[in-house]
Amino acid sequence: MNWLRENNQQVIRIIGSILAVVLLVFLLRGQNSEEMLFALKRVSLGYFLLAVVSLFISRLFTTLRWHVLLKSAGVEISFFRSLILTFTGLFASNFLPTTIGGDVVRLGGAMQMGYDRAITLASLIVDRLIGMVGMFLALPFGIGTALSFNPDSLHTITIASFHQKMIGFIKNTVNAFRIWLHKPFSLISSLLFTIGNMAFIFLTLYILIIGIDRFVSYWLIAGIWSLTYFITLIPVSINGFGIQELSITVLLVEAGGLSHAESLTIAVLIRAIFIITSLPGAFSFPSILASINKQETSNNTSSNV
Repeated sequence: MNWLRENNQQVIRIIGSILAVVLLVFLLRGQNSEEMLFALKRVSLGYFLLAVVSLFISRLFTTLRWHVLLKSAGVEISFFRSLILTFTGLFASNFLPTTIGGDVVRLGGAMQMGYDRAITLASLIVDRLIGMVGMFLALPFGIGTALSFNPDSLHTITIASFHQKMIGFIKNTVNAFRIWLHKPFSLISSLLFTIGNMAFIFLTLYILIIGIDRFVSYWLIAGIWSLTYFITLIPVSINGFGIQELSITVLLVEAGGLSHAESLTIAVLIRAIFIITSLPGAFSFPSILASINKQETSNNTSSNV
């Protein structure tokens, strides 16, 4: 019972992921499994590799977004080190709880490299906030999509519950943001890099959809992904697992006109590509994880003295 109380959030996320997968199965109930297999086979290796390259480019923009914040705050870090930390965080987020698990690993890695903890933590908060601002810019393309849903589909996803969460998050970033208040160039540069990141994420989805001989407007894809992004911020699954796939499936069916099998195929492929493009981070993850565990052990020992 004590274990359950101490790990209730983790249990909730695991249950949430399982329920999301169950909902996906429910959506596909009655669908011909051969249809999904056919949709999967329609994506040629060329289109798949092109989508992988597109997402790799988006990861470079993600690195640049954070790197410019670190440099403008006086952190003497090379782009290569920022790249290592970013990919390590992306790799870790595949299996760590919530969508911000990778940020914890980035922080631990930066501390292992000898960088200031307070500035690094502040940069991570602002980095995430700027990423959210970028997605807010694309959100209008998805609002009309959400409002056009038929009532039977609305029970599967929701955006109303994000409002209070966003307000709370923004309030918590005020102190962290002060470092960059007088550095507008770095903030604008970081925002431009996040727009570049988003553009290639949207392009990745666009390429996959074209790969199955279907067409969905690039701007509609932007709206669909921004809605999915905010939906996965709800901390009820591990890195949005299941929730992301469910959201993309429903949105592509309702707004994009794809079949359930086609939509789920796209959702599964985009998850696979996110994992593939994070694999470079696997090389540095063990040492950073060991450093984090060592720090936690040291803190626990100090608190018990």
